[in-house]
Amino acid sequence: MRAKKIAVIGAGVSGLGAIKSCLEEGLEPVCFEKNNDIGGVWNYEETPKSRIPGIYKSLTCNTSKEMTAFSDYPMPDHYPNYLHHSKMMEYLRMYSNHFGLIKYIQFQTKVCSVKKSPDFSSSGQWNVVAETDGKQKAYIFDGIMICSGHFNKKHFPLQDFAGINQFKGKYLHSWEYKHPDDFVGKRVVVIGTGNSGADVAGEISRVAEQVFLSTRRGAWVWNRVWDNGNPMDATLFTRYKRTLQKLCPTFLTKKWTENKLNARFNHANYGLETTHRIFSYPIVISDELPNQIISGRVLMKPNVKEFTETSAIFEDGTEENIDAVVFATGYTFSFPFLEDDAILDNLHSMFKCVFPPHLDKPTLAFIGLLQPAGATIPTSELQSRWAVRVFAGLKQLPSLSDMLAEINKRKKKLENECVKIPGNPRRVRYICYMDEIASEIGVKPNLFSLLIWDTKLAMEMFFGPCTPYQYRIQGPGKWTGARRAILTQRDRILKPLKTRVLVQSGFSSTSLFLDKNICAVILLFLLMLVIIHMIYH
Repeated sequence: MRAKKIAVIGAGVSGLGAIKSCLEEGLEPVCFEKNNDIGGVWNYEETPKSRIPGIYKSLTCNTSKEMTAFSDYPMPDHYPNYLHHSKMMEYLRMYSNHFGLIKYIQFQTKVCSVKKSPDFSSSGQWNVVAETDGKQKAYIFDGIMICSGHFNKKHFPLQDFAGINQFKGKYLHSWEYKHPDDFVGKRVVVIGTGNSGADVAGEISRVAEQVFLSTRRGAWVWNRVWDNGNPMDATLFTRYKRTLQKLCPTFLTKKWTENKLNARFNHANYGLETTHRIFSYPIVISDELPNQIISGRVLMKPNVKEFTETSAIFEDGTEENIDAVVFATGYTFSFPFLEDDAILDNLHSMFKCVFPPHLDKPTLAFIGLLQPAGATIPTSELQSRWAVRVFAGLKQLPSLSDMLAEINKRKKKLENECVKIPGNPRRVRYICYMDEIASEIGVKPNLFSLLIWDTKLAMEMFFGPCTPYQYRIQGPGKWTGARRAILTQRDRILKPLKTRVLVQSGFSSTSLFLDKNICAVILLFLLMLVIIHMIYH
């Protein structure tokens, strides 16, 4: 029986994981990448060769290395906890070479069209046209994995800013920004307080005469370095803390978190007070922004009402002379190669953010088209592992009615919890979503079983960071190195920090996260629960 042929569109972080997932299930991947290298948005170009969103030279990852790694390929222990984009590209090359992925990629190849074959209702196949060096070629595929992400088209709402066309200074979208050299001695307005807006404003403020950061809603600002100097996500994203969140009323969790963030700096005093509660709108991660505000290099401003030839007038009536504007207004997704309007209409209503529910055959999957409160690589990799099992016939999707019911349930939940914005249907909670997809594959770790058979591992999986390796402990795609990767993850967190260690410093990995004695007490309580569960069930 011939191997099913799968088209993977895009060779960024999601595409690389998709290629490997296809190979794991005996499928034949063909990856189309319109650029000449892997990495997607992580592939920095000083002068972009194509009109696609890029990154700035100083960009550093907002998620730590242990939480960001592929599930069966930990990052080197000497890597810093938060990677510069050059280190991320280095890691992606190592991953690609280790698993032999490059040979499945057709570089500088643009996908022109993807449409159902005439017999789609029975075959589930797709007709694909791709172009290389001006020559088009037609293909037939048994499945499609769209991995081009949601950073492939800039959101540039100039129509919302009166007078911008009369403004005599320079204005650009943040994807065009590379470094602050062009803003030396200038007065600059940065519009938008997302991650890019905070980064760009902070960096430009070092060389500019003055930076004004304009925001509609304000922002809750988190920092990468958390309590005791530990990585923020590795500290907060644990199964133990997720259990506490489930037991604790939501309003108390929100109040505690808001107090925690305000303890670092009072958001109201810094002009960042929000119109929304924590977790109801995307957060901002910035170590630098509060420092630049308190030093006066960044001045917070409300939304821009209009521009004149030489100034910006804000909604509070103040006016500032400016030389340049940076629109950090985010991105949207675009799939011009898709020729089925029904699929495009349903992009906001996909089953578990992966499968369009109305297709006769589930042979199209969107990978990485989500906004997790955590790293993208592990979530998109799990999506791929699930999708290829569906393609291979090893896993069935629920009925259409059940899928639609689940989609509507998720929508209503988000409507109740979140401020209404275009990306809401793709927002997911990190551990909850990972476990949800892992359950579909059969790789969600069984902690009750592990408590009995491997107590040391169970403790680390429950109290320690919920790293991607947990989803290689059991089930399809089990990796023999997963246990060791989990038990040594704290050492890899500490290794790049311990470049100067006093002989009697006494600092060790035991100081990370939770004290071992506390863990032991909680573990005994959990063991009692397991015993009670076994007796009565």
